[in-house]
Amino acid sequence: MAKTSVDIDSDALHRAAEILGTRTLRDTIDAALHEVLDANSRLDLVRLLSEEGRFDFGAAEIGWGGMD
Repeated sequence: MAKTSVDIDSDALHRAAEILGTRTLRDTIDAALHEVLDANSRLDLVRLLSEEGRFDFGAAEIGWGGMD
């Protein structure tokens, strides 16, 4: 784990802490970094599913009991 010193926008920090439900600076920064990584993973999944012919949404709907 890296230890560093940086200047942080305190208003942005407090707003992020409220959104993330964190209490400490370290927890807020860690949670924000994980949110970025999770968001990127979700985008990768959307890109994968949006490739032509990659996923048959109709078949998935039928599999879950819809569109008889």
